[in-house]
Amino acid sequence: MKKAFLCLLFVTVFYNLKAQKHTVGLVKADINKAFAGYTLIYPDNQPNVYLLNTCGQIVHTWTDTLDSRPGNVVHLLEDGSILKTKRNANTTQDALWAEGGGGTVEWRDWNNTLLWSFTLNDSFNRLHHDIEPMPNGNILMVSWEKKTKAEAIAKGRIEDSMLHNEIWVDKIIEVKPLGKDGYTIVWEWHLWDHLLQSVDSTKPNYGNPLTKIGRVDINYAIHSANKHWASIHSLNYNDVFDQIVVSSPWFNEAWIIDHSTSSQEAASRLGGFSGKGGDLMFRWGNPAAYKGGDKSLQRLFFPNDVQWMGKKFGDDNFGKFIVANNRFAPNFSTASIFQPVFDTYFWDYIIVGNTYLPKSFIWTYKMPDSSAFYSPVSASVQPLSNGNTLICSGNQGYLFEMDSKKEIIWEYITPLNAGIPVKQGDILPKGSNVTVEAKRYAADFSAFTGRNLMPKGYLENKPDTAFCKLYSNISAIEDYPSLSVFPNPTNQNVTITTHTGTTTINSLSIVSVLGEVMWEANDLKTKSFTVNTSHIPQGLYYLSINHHQVVVKLEVKH
Repeated sequence: MKKAFLCLLFVTVFYNLKAQKHTVGLVKADINKAFAGYTLIYPDNQPNVYLLNTCGQIVHTWTDTLDSRPGNVVHLLEDGSILKTKRNANTTQDALWAEGGGGTVEWRDWNNTLLWSFTLNDSFNRLHHDIEPMPNGNILMVSWEKKTKAEAIAKGRIEDSMLHNEIWVDKIIEVKPLGKDGYTIVWEWHLWDHLLQSVDSTKPNYGNPLTKIGRVDINYAIHSANKHWASIHSLNYNDVFDQIVVSSPWFNEAWIIDHSTSSQEAASRLGGFSGKGGDLMFRWGNPAAYKGGDKSLQRLFFPNDVQWMGKKFGDDNFGKFIVANNRFAPNFSTASIFQPVFDTYFWDYIIVGNTYLPKSFIWTYKMPDSSAFYSPVSASVQPLSNGNTLICSGNQGYLFEMDSKKEIIWEYITPLNAGIPVKQGDILPKGSNVTVEAKRYAADFSAFTGRNLMPKGYLENKPDTAFCKLYSNISAIEDYPSLSVFPNPTNQNVTITTHTGTTTINSLSIVSVLGEVMWEANDLKTKSFTVNTSHIPQGLYYLSINHHQVVVKLEVKH
């Protein structure tokens, strides 16, 4: 006979910020409106990666040694493994070090077993800020590469701006993992190959930035105190177009690079689908960077986390970009959406006059209490499939989700002070809980299939466990009558039938994985019942029979 140990989660949500005095961890949660899933965070000043449920409880942790620190980002893959960046906590011996520096990329499985490791951190190179897993299993990584003062001046850099004997210029590499620590670099792009200057006609890369818009002016954004010059902070890949978008905060721009090139073509100005080689296909946000306009035309201000919203033909947001505009104003940040005009026949982005389209954003979010969302250096934005948006105001360690009407429906404050957990009610010092980004993964994401996602405590000390209580009703059901649920998955109707003489279906309910009752019926007193699921969003659910005497999984696909 069939035996099953069944667990159904129910969620009871209470929130009253003033009454509860929640200062850290979960401070607001509307489960009925929040996107059903789990949030991945990798806070600064500590070594671990945490997966949280919507109640702010830890459901899984990938630990690391105490002397390890984030190299900024982490990605959860479909098989439940993670790709994370890391560095040593002590950077005093590193030849290249600046904020955002990484050095190592690790691939670890769900159980935290190391599958593969790659390090680039030497006298001339250092991984920094971001990586991007690709559909082919390769990984895009951004790195600084050191050039000497003499090399920079020979390239046309104004000598008076060189207060250091070196400059760090970005490159992007595509790494193919081999074995546990082997690799091949299968593609690379170097910003150094795509520079120009307009100050010295005797040097080979002399030109007018306005007429050579695909090249980058080595004398723009001369923040002479920094060796890391343009410093790409984020990169995102679109496999439909085979293009990479990056953000350069110091240029206040988003750039698109043609990835369909070979490495040789990427070093030139010819080749690839665009025919432009490694020159920029598109740049947007600050025409002043190429002498294309004044400050009145600037749209991006120290941008972070620019990414394609829809990457497949037919997606509602196909071709749109979302971006965190970190320094939109002196005391607040914004999240915005813009949509370039891409001509797929000529494989080119449309430029009108001196600027690429569009002229401005099609959507912008500014928090009503604007200073509550202000992260001058790091932030992330994630469009969710139900129309909500998850934003991480990195410098404040403040995560919040809003719906399509811009109503904030979920808030979480990373409860760490310099990596040390604080207790509920504590007030965190400014900048003490930096969390560069957050990602929400849907409850039916394949990484979670068959995983134990029961709550395992909180990140904060002395949590308010009644604030958003997630409790389990566990039944051990032995020898229950055979039951059919057909079809499962279903795209509309599903029929539940019992096949023994004594068991009757008295009640039915369809419950989301986070406890929201999507449909229910009582006093049925039948052997067979058909439910129309056309009104239920696509996803995984629990089908509860006779008040949880029997619980089975139901998948709805439309």
